[in-house]
Amino acid sequence: MFYQAYELGRIAAAPLRVAAGVQGMWLRHPLNPLAYTPAGHNMATACDVVQNLTGPWRKPAFGLDRTVCDGQEIPVREADVRTRPFGQLKHFMRAQQQREDPRLLLVAPLAGHFATLLRDTVRTLLPAHDVYVTDWFDARLVPQAAGRFGLDDCIDYIIDFLDFLGAGTHVVAVCQATVPVLAAAAIMAEDDNPAVPRSLAFMGGPIDARINPTIPSRLATAHDLDWFRRHMIATVPTPYPGAGRRVHPGFVRRCLGLNPVRFAALCWDAWQPAMAGDGAAVRRQARFFDEYFALMDLPATFFLQTMQRVFQQFQLPRGRFTWHGRPIEPAAIRDTALLTIEAGDDDVCGPGQTAAAHQLCSSVARSRRQHHLQHGANHYDLFNGPCWRHEIAPRLQDFIRESQ
Repeated sequence: MFYQAYELGRIAAAPLRVAAGVQGMWLRHPLNPLAYTPAGHNMATACDVVQNLTGPWRKPAFGLDRTVCDGQEIPVREADVRTRPFGQLKHFMRAQQQREDPRLLLVAPLAGHFATLLRDTVRTLLPAHDVYVTDWFDARLVPQAAGRFGLDDCIDYIIDFLDFLGAGTHVVAVCQATVPVLAAAAIMAEDDNPAVPRSLAFMGGPIDARINPTIPSRLATAHDLDWFRRHMIATVPTPYPGAGRRVHPGFVRRCLGLNPVRFAALCWDAWQPAMAGDGAAVRRQARFFDEYFALMDLPATFFLQTMQRVFQQFQLPRGRFTWHGRPIEPAAIRDTALLTIEAGDDDVCGPGQTAAAHQLCSSVARSRRQHHLQHGANHYDLFNGPCWRHEIAPRLQDFIRESQ
C-alpha cells in the first residue's frame, strides 16, 4: 500500500508546487520591486527548492543535438535502433561524418537513474566514437504482459544488442552494469560468438563487492532477502501502464540514496548563483536537480536477484555465477582488451571492487589489461564533470584506439 500512499502524497503536494511556481515568477517579475532585493532573491530561490522537492520527476532528455568533430560543429540525431520490452538501444547518429571511428556501446546501469545520467559521458565520447547507449525503461510503464525481467534477462539484452551491433564493438559499462556485461562477454567468448566485444572498460562497478565495502554494500549484507522483499518492493498502482507489476520504486531509491550532507551542499551550490542573479548557472542547477531526483522503478525480480547474487552471495568472484543455469567462466575471455577505472573516494563501489575483474579475466594477456585509479574522485566523477572530461576520458579513448 505504500506506493499508493506515495501517489496520494504526490497528488496532494501538486497545489503547493503550483503555488511555489507562481510565487517564484511573481518574485522575479521586472515590475516587482522585491525582484531587485536580496530578500526577493532569497524567497524566489526558496520557491525553486519547494518545486524541486515536490516533483514530479520525469525522464529527462539527452538533449545532445550537436557535437564538434575536427573543429567542425555537426548535427547529432538520436535514433532508437532496437527496442525490446524493458529497454532499447539508442544510437547518436552524427551527420556528415565520414571517419571510421570506433563503434562503442555504453551500457548504463539499471540501478535507479535513467540512462540520461550519462549525458556528459556521451557528450564527451561523441566527437571520436560512434556511440550507442542502452536506454532502460521505467518498469512502472511496462505492461504486465511483457513478463518478468531478471538479472539473466539483462544479460540476454546485452548479448542481443552486441549481436545487433556486430564484430568490433567496444563496450563501456558503468557501475552495476559491469556485472551483466562481464557475464555476457564471457558467454560470447565461450561460444566463439563473432560479436564478442573487442574491448571492455569497467567504471566503478561491484565486480567483487566484498572488497572495501561501502554503505550500499553493508546495507545489502545487513538484511536477508526477505527483508528487502517486504520493505522495498511494492505494486505499481493504476493508472500506470504497468499497474499490478511488482517493482522496487524509484521514490524508495531516492530516499535510500539521498546523502543529507551531499544534498545540503547541492542546495547551497544552487542558492549562490540564484542570489548572484546568474541565470545560466541557475538553469544548470535546475537541470541537475531534475536529473538527480528522476529515478525509475526497477523490476522486482531484477532488483532482488541483483541484491542476492551480486551483493549478498558474491557469486561472480566466488565462481558461482550462472546464466539460465549455465556456469559463467570469465577466464573464457581471451581476445578482448580490459580496462578498469576506479575512484579513490568512491562511496558506492569501493576501490578494488572493479579491479577484481583482472583476476577473473585471467586469460587476457597482461599487455592488453590496464587499470586506472583516479585519486580524489568520487563515484560520479568517473563519468561526469571535469575529472571525467580531462583525466579519465582521454585515457579511455587511448585504450580504445590501442585496442582497435
